Amino acid sequence: MTSIFTKIINREIPSEIVYEQDNLIVIKDINPQAKTHLLIIPKKEIKTINHLEEEDRDLLADMFFVAKKIVKDL
Repeated sequence: MTSIFTKIINREIPSEIVYEQDNLIVIKDINPQAKTHLLIIPKKEIKTINHLEEEDRDLLADMFFVAKKIVKDL
């Protein structure tokens, strides 16, 4: 079963993209709980934290640095 996030990445479900790079995408939440509420989604599907692999270290670091960049830009 394909997750809603994979469908967003594949452009099967529309979303407002704030930022994108090869390994992740950042979108506005459709039901924001704060004035600014963004979702940083890795393009590699990782079902749970227990499914993280050593090779995901760079992806996780990228997610944090993109979060920092976006917050600074906003």
